[in-house]
Formats: sequence, C-alpha cells, structure tokens
Amino acid sequence: MIIIEPHIHMLSRTTDDYTAMYNAGIRCVVEPSFWQGSNRRHAGTFFDYFRLSLEFEHTRAERYGIDHWSCISVNPKEAEDLALARETLAGMAPYLDHPRCVAVGEIGFNLITPNEEEVFQAQLEMAKAHALPVLIHTPHDTPRVSKKKGTERILDILREFAYDPGLIIVDHNTEDTMPLTRKTDYWAGLTVYPYSKLNPRRVVDILRQWGLERVLVNSSADWGVSDPCSLAKTATFMGEQGFTQPQIQQIMHDNPLAFYSQTPKFNPRLDLPYIDPATYQR
Repeated sequence: MIIIEPHIHMLSRTTDDYTAMYNAGIRCVVEPSFWQGSNRRHAGTFFDYFRLSLEFEHTRAERYGIDHWSCISVNPKEAEDLALARETLAGMAPYLDHPRCVAVGEIGFNLITPNEEEVFQAQLEMAKAHALPVLIHTPHDTPRVSKKKGTERILDILREFAYDPGLIIVDHNTEDTMPLTRKTDYWAGLTVYPYSKLNPRRVVDILRQWGLERVLVNSSADWGVSDPCSLAKTATFMGEQGFTQPQIQQIMHDNPLAFYSQTPKFNPRLDLPYIDPATYQR
C-alpha cells in the first residue's frame, strides 16, 4: 500500500528514517513548520528555516524515493515574542507562494495566550489571502493547559472566520476533543505518537466511533520519542482489527490526497525511485 504521511517533521529525522519509511510504503510526506527546540531570535532565522524545508529537504527526501511538501507558519510555541512574530509574518508571503508550500501550518495554541491568539488569527487571514489549506495545532494536555478548552477556543475563532471548512484540519484530537470537532465540517487529525498523543489502539477505537470521513491520521514524528513508520504499523493494526483494505487505503492514502489536493500546487509523485546512497554526491 502507498502511504501519504500528512504531518511529519523530517528536518529532525535521519536518512535511515527515510529508508525505513520507503520500505514501509511511505511515498509522500507533508512537513509543517514547528518549534525546533530553541526559540528563534530573528526573522531571518525563520526565513532560512522555511527555505530549508521547501528546498533542501525536498531534495533530500527525493533521493530516498519520497516526495516532500511543506506547510509554512510561525508555530504557536514561538508566538509569545509578538514583535518577532509580526516581523516574520510580514515577510512570509514569498514562502507561502512557493510551489512546494501546500498549507499554512501548523498554527493554533500552545498555552492559549492573547499573543498566540493574535498570531493564530493573522495566519488564518494569510491562508485565506493565499487560498491555502490550514493545519491547526491543538494544545497538549498539561497541568497548565487543557486540550479541550484550547480546542473549544479554536473552534470559537473559526466560527468567526469566513473560510471553507473543508480547507481546515484541526489536528491532534483525542477522545475528549473528537466530540467537539465532529460537530463541525472541519477535518479532524489523529496523531500516533507515544505517550503524549495516541497509540494505534486508541486511533482504531476513535475511527470506529466517529468514522473515516474527513479524518487524517499522522505520526507528527520529530526529535521527540516518535516513530516515522507509525502509519504503516497503524495500517497493519487496522487490518488485524477488521478494517477492510479500501478503508485502510482511505485513511492512509485517499484522505490526505483529497485534503492537500485542494490546492492545485499539490501534485505528488508517488513513483519516485529509491537511489542507493552510495551512488550520489552531496
């Protein structure tokens, strides 16, 4: 089965990961912008990061038979420095117009602060201006933050945002937030990520309860404890739990293809050859 990975952070992964992903059937990935472990101090640092994702990472992935696309944004974790965020947003248009940018994201909340909300809403308007899909990050459940309350606030903001709901995905849902997201026409994202998000069993239980329509399953693999091949493992588990091959294909291929194909930029090549690393030059 050919898998399209709709949310993964390959800039933090190794070439061995690309090889393992190719062998697991993953042929296309979408990489949202994210916090790299240290807050950036200059707008130019953001711009260099965007270019790295849009250009070099695409080239690196292609060598391993995987078509790489990007989403561009100021991640909510770096929205507290409002002056820097505003400066970055003011210079972000060329990166949103890049032919390999297929969405604005990930945007949303980290600590659910007024600064995060300003940056979130500004980027919603930028997505509309550039006719791009939107990938929204719901906050983690922590002693300081409630994912459910963050999701409720996100949905309140979206109700005031006049944009096609089919172009928006609210990501990182759990059992507590799916009842909120499923009351809307937005897409719902489920993340297979050990400890802080979902495991394959929980994903299967959610899919059984809420169905397969307008759902994307992703790994969100990054520098944390995560598995870039978790979608392939989830597909196997779905089969063991009685899901049919057409249902598994819908989740692993058809749904992500449908969501990102809403921008004409997205035209994934799913037949790229794997190049023996010994044969190419840096």
